[in-house]
Amino acid sequence: MPVSFLLDEHLRGPLWKAIQRHNRHSEYLIDAARVGDPPDLPLRSADSEILLWAERENRIVITLDENTIPGHLADHLNSGRHSPGVFIIRDVTSLARVISFLEAVAHASEAHEWRDSIHYVP
Repeated sequence: MPVSFLLDEHLRGPLWKAIQRHNRHSEYLIDAARVGDPPDLPLRSADSEILLWAERENRIVITLDENTIPGHLADHLNSGRHSPGVFIIRDVTSLARVISFLEAVAHASEAHEWRDSIHYVP
C-alpha cells in the first residue's frame, strides 16, 4: 500500500499543482491531501490539529515549517500519540526533486520507516 501525504496549507500552490501534473502522466501516483480541503481540517488549523488529523488518516505531513512543527511533533509524541512522520522541504529544493522524492517514498518504502520522525527533503 503506497504511503500517502498531507500538504500543509502554505504548500497548496506550486507543489499541489506539480503533484497533479505528475499524477496525470505517471503510473506511480502520489496520494496527497491538503490542509483546507477536508471539512474536518480547515485552513488555519493549528499544528497540533494537523498532527492529530494526519495520525488518524495515516498521512505524512509535508511542510516548510522548520520553526514550530518540530516542537509540536515532540509534544504530540510525548503525549503518547504517534505520527506517520513529517517531511520538511528545504528552501533550495526544486519541485522536480520534491516530486521525485515523494514518488520514491510512496512506492519504494514502507510507512513504518517514517513513523514518529522528521526528515528533510533533500
